[in-house]
Amino acid sequence: MNFFSNYLETNPNTLFLAPMEEITDAAFRRICKTLGADVLVSEFVSSEALIRDVQKSFDKMAFDETERPFGIQIFGHDETSLVKAAQVAEEQRPDFIDINWGCPVKKVVVKGAGAAILKDIPKMVACTKAVVNAVKLPVSVKTRLGWDMNDKPIVSAAEQLQDIGIQAITIHGRTRSQLYSGVADWTLIGEVKNNPRMKIPVIGNGDITSGEKAVLFKQRYGVDALMIGRAAIGNPWVFEEIKCAFTNHTYTSPPLSERINILLQHLKNSIPIKGEKKACLEIRRHYAGYFKGVQDFKKVRLELMKATTLQEIEAIFNY
Repeated sequence: MNFFSNYLETNPNTLFLAPMEEITDAAFRRICKTLGADVLVSEFVSSEALIRDVQKSFDKMAFDETERPFGIQIFGHDETSLVKAAQVAEEQRPDFIDINWGCPVKKVVVKGAGAAILKDIPKMVACTKAVVNAVKLPVSVKTRLGWDMNDKPIVSAAEQLQDIGIQAITIHGRTRSQLYSGVADWTLIGEVKNNPRMKIPVIGNGDITSGEKAVLFKQRYGVDALMIGRAAIGNPWVFEEIKCAFTNHTYTSPPLSERINILLQHLKNSIPIKGEKKACLEIRRHYAGYFKGVQDFKKVRLELMKATTLQEIEAIFNY
């Protein structure tokens, strides 16, 4: 039985929250869950760090029952390390394990991990097969179209990955060389989905920034589900907006009071996990999203960027 197929059959218009380093920690994931994200995934976890018992990597895998369905994403370049990491991740009892073959960040790619594997599809398939065979949990893959505009093997690669036993594939519609620039190419995602040989769910990712775009991409390219990444940073309401679009309900942007309340809830959830100072520093990545479109907010944002305690932040909002 395919875990993803079964879930998506009973949960149409499923939305995944994309794993993002130092963004999709437990505090933020739980906010997104309350606002419409259906499936959550951990920040990506280094296989090398995990097998060396690095505590930070174990912390990234922590989740609670309210987050299910929940997946742990691992990345690496060595087959043996990936297998061991997948087995360690399985012990945490997530619903599935995801392999990151798409991260374009230089510090990941130079080690041969993430999107670097797109230059060696046979190794990609071999490493993935080893993980699939080593664990009992469902395994999925997140990847990109290819390495650059001249090398986009995703249609063939997806077939090969399906054939060795993955249960779902998420495709970001860019190449590694594009990083996050330009426009995501959904035509190739559509080719994978509409390939008659493909039987596993195909999840589309890239440039889903509104309810309108979500409906357009899903209807035009026929993907089984959507994964939301950067559009959710500081904007967990994007899931609510998309759900409204799918059900033809009018979406109303949250008032300033709700934005402040959710931001503070996010921060308070983060402090027990990361400590006050680190939580206050990391939430700075979300300010632009939380208060996008708010008039005359620049001065307040500058004050927030200097704050290093919850008390200081609450004082700025007069809480």
